[in-house]
Amino acid sequence: MQDQFSLKDKVALITGGTYGIGMAMAQALGKAGATITFNARSEDKVREAELECRALGLDAYGYTCDVTVESQVRLMVSDISQKHGDIDILVNNAGIIKRIPALEMSVEDFNEVINVDLTGPFIVSKAVAPGMIRKGGGKIINICSMMSELGRETVTAYAAAKGGLKMLTKNLACEWAEYNIQVNGIGPGYIATPQTAALREEGNPFNDFIMAKTPAARWGTPEDLEGPTVFLASKASDFINGHILYVDGGILAYIGKQPK
Repeated sequence: MQDQFSLKDKVALITGGTYGIGMAMAQALGKAGATITFNARSEDKVREAELECRALGLDAYGYTCDVTVESQVRLMVSDISQKHGDIDILVNNAGIIKRIPALEMSVEDFNEVINVDLTGPFIVSKAVAPGMIRKGGGKIINICSMMSELGRETVTAYAAAKGGLKMLTKNLACEWAEYNIQVNGIGPGYIATPQTAALREEGNPFNDFIMAKTPAARWGTPEDLEGPTVFLASKASDFINGHILYVDGGILAYIGKQPK
C-alpha cells in the first residue's frame, strides 16, 4: 500500500510554490519522495523557498518564471527536463485574485486575473505534456476553487477564471487520457495562511461568516491539502481523471444553518 502513494524517483513542478498552500503542497510531494521544482516571479522568494525546503532535507530547485509568458515557461521546463528528467507531476497553483466590484473593474484587471489563473495553467500544461507522453504518463493537478462552483461579490474575474480552470481540467483529461495522463483538480476551501490572517481575527464579520458556512466549523490548514495532493500525484489515483476534489470542510455540501 505504501508503494501506491510513493513518489520516489518522480519529478514534480509546482507553480507559485514558494509560499502558502503552494509551498505546503510542494513539501508534501517532496516528503513522499519526489524531486520538487517550483517557480515564482520574484527571485528572492525562489531562493528563500529553496533554503526552506532544503533545510527539511528535500531535493528542491526554484526557478524565476512568469507562467503567463510562454517563452519563459518553455525555458524553465526544458531546464528541468535536462537537469532532473522529464516532469511526472505538475501542480498548477500560481494564481492571483482582485477583489473589485464588476462595475468598477477595468478590462485590464479582469484580463490579468484570467491570464494568470486560467491561461497560465494552459501554457504550463502544454509545455509539460510532451515530456509526460515520452515517459508514458503523468499527473496534472489544477488548483481550482469553490469559486469554480459558486459566485460571490467582488470576485467576478477570479470566479470566471476558476470556473474555466475546472472545465480546462475536464477537457485536458479527455484529450490526454490516451497517453496515461490524469488531469484532476483540487478545490480548496478557506485556508488559514498568512494572507488570510486579518480575515481570521476574532470578531471579523468575514471570519464569522466562514465559521457559520463550514460544517467543520474551522478554517482549513495548508496541511489539509497535503494528503489530497499526494493522492492525486500517485499511482493510487491512476483511474481518476477529470475530477475536482473539493477540500472545503463541507461548505459545498451545506445549505447553511436554519434560522432560529
